Amino acid sequence: MASGLIPSFLMTPFPDLTDDELLRYSRHILLPQVDIAGQQRIRNASVLVVGAGGLGSPILLYLAAAGVGELRIADGDTVDATNLQRQIVHTTDSVGQAKTSSAAATLKRLNPDCQVVEIDRALDQDGLHRWAQGCDLVVIGTDSFASRYDANVVCIELGLPLVSGAALGMSGQATSIDVRRDDSPCFRCLYPDGEDGEVSCATSGVLGPLVGMIGAIQATEALKILAGIGEPLVGQLLTVDALDMSVHRFQFKRNPTCPDCAHRPT
Repeated sequence: MASGLIPSFLMTPFPDLTDDELLRYSRHILLPQVDIAGQQRIRNASVLVVGAGGLGSPILLYLAAAGVGELRIADGDTVDATNLQRQIVHTTDSVGQAKTSSAAATLKRLNPDCQVVEIDRALDQDGLHRWAQGCDLVVIGTDSFASRYDANVVCIELGLPLVSGAALGMSGQATSIDVRRDDSPCFRCLYPDGEDGEVSCATSGVLGPLVGMIGAIQATEALKILAGIGEPLVGQLLTVDALDMSVHRFQFKRNPTCPDCAHRPT
């Protein structure tokens, strides 16, 4: 995180972790970058995760396992048998259920202390604005440019960090946006004119572990931002090609004429 930039939620006093929490999260606490203070920040955080599918599955599992205090899950879809090849938060018994309720049941078994809020519908910009309020971070794991643009505007207006990812076929990408930083570009700075075409996982396929890789990267970015450690992928696009396991990082900057950045609070 850029020096001198400390989110307000990091500056509030934290109640002590319980003995059970100290044991459960001991492998995080042993990390000098995280320590008890970082784990407390994670425990006190609220995160809106948009999408409980291929990317949302590892995001939700890792954030719940890490001890995020509240996870708000937004998804209007139901579990289909074709999802099970990659959407690991769901099981065969979940077919036909709402993805939010299926994911919530899994997360409760994984970590009963994680409070889960089910939002069983797709969120438009107004819905995102409503449910992102009171959160510390938004993570988006949908396969729609429209939803990413909506989340981008909402996070700019509310001054919230946004972690975005995408995966299709054998390749994927991830980036972090934090408009609390003056140097942070937004999602539209990266993709000024993205459109949702006919290509999707349903038509072109996607390698199951690939979405796990990208989702794990997104979860890592989210935890770094929440704990206030490391340097997130702000102004950087990380790409992964599973065919040759190549990883690249590309720099991108703010677009001075970006219409979404005009929503930045002063």
